[in-house]
Amino acid sequence: MALKWYTTVIDCTDHHAQGRWWAQVLDWTVAYDTDHEVVLVPKHAIEEGGPIADLDTWMRRGQGLVFVPVPEGKSVKNRLHLDLAPHSSQDRDAEIQRLLDLGATQIEVGQNPDEVTWTVLADPEGNEFCVLSSRDQ
Repeated sequence: MALKWYTTVIDCTDHHAQGRWWAQVLDWTVAYDTDHEVVLVPKHAIEEGGPIADLDTWMRRGQGLVFVPVPEGKSVKNRLHLDLAPHSSQDRDAEIQRLLDLGATQIEVGQNPDEVTWTVLADPEGNEFCVLSSRDQ
């Protein structure tokens, strides 16, 4: 048996703003919003609703993102980051432009643009994430 990867927690100085930003990026739903945390889940998780008694079904439900406030700002490159990917039917460049228009910034972390198939961006608080090449799996 295995444990379920349930959420990824992201420290931030303004957890409400970060939660709203990532909800727009992913087209997810804010499931919980307090002074202590903002929880995002895929929209289908809300539509399914309620407790899931069946272990196999529960294990297949996607992960959430949790944003929690911390007093300190980000100071070094993240040791862990999110990889986002457009479907092969989507326009990858248009998706990257949408992220930039929402407030992401394109950054360099040592990658060679001639050798990589991903674009490194940072969210409004500087957390790195990547947009991978388009894919269908």
